[in-house]
Amino acid sequence: MPTDDDVSGVLGWFARWDALAVAKDVEAMAGMALFPVNAVTDGSAESWDRARFLNDMAAQLGDGDVQMESVRTPIFLNANLVFVITDATITVGEFSQVVRYGDLLVKKDGEWLFQTMVQGGW
Repeated sequence: MPTDDDVSGVLGWFARWDALAVAKDVEAMAGMALFPVNAVTDGSAESWDRARFLNDMAAQLGDGDVQMESVRTPIFLNANLVFVITDATITVGEFSQVVRYGDLLVKKDGEWLFQTMVQGGW
């Protein structure tokens, strides 16, 4: 069972991730990843290297101002693996979208790293 510190550590990791996304700092986001990253959607699963991650994440963040409101539910598989379900509203410029997605984080050398993202519809 995760401790309160385990949960707050994962939620803190996502707070940093979200701040980097809003700032569109995909280089720093890539520094929080364990490559290759798995990208899974309807009928597709791909492995992204760092270059693909940088390109696709930059494209997803777009040109407008990004705002994110998220509620996250971490599900610990063990002390080193956590799958996090996110319910979010992402607004870029005038466009808002409600999304649900899941991310797998892997703890390596005491640090959480982003490894797999799962979202329907792309």
